[in-house]
Amino acid sequence: MTQPTIGRTTLDAQIREQFETFLDEHRARLAATLDGLTEEEARASLVPSRTTLLGLVKHGAFVEKVWFDSALTGRTRAEIGIPENPDESFILIDADDIASVRATYADVCAASRRATADLALDDVLPGHRLGPLPLRWAYLHVLRELAQHLGHADILREQVLARRTS
Repeated sequence: MTQPTIGRTTLDAQIREQFETFLDEHRARLAATLDGLTEEEARASLVPSRTTLLGLVKHGAFVEKVWFDSALTGRTRAEIGIPENPDESFILIDADDIASVRATYADVCAASRRATADLALDDVLPGHRLGPLPLRWAYLHVLRELAQHLGHADILREQVLARRTS
């Protein structure tokens, strides 16, 4: 993913474009948290939860599928092939590696863009567990999730890189 640049053009853009620019910036930043890491570093478990850098990116794909597939289409999480519980989306399997998780995340983000391309911000996503919600709400929620997880990733990455010099 190319990291978007937020500048004067974005400030003057319509709100839809602003949302999408910020979403793409956060998506790219989440994927970039894996840059330059070894597989071991990406999987390093440094906190009591299942949160790892690789797991955060894998969870990002889960979030995209919840909001821009399930909520939009009404398909169940089982039909989409994602866990029922968000915590389970952090679980890494042996086949998960930096390349595969990044590729999946990039594909899922592209699918999200395609799925929402023809929608207006006030169009309703009928299939979420909370009930029908406008696309604008979904965009805000995904931005909130990505921002929160980027904070987690920044701290974990700092810890991982600090271990290199120890």
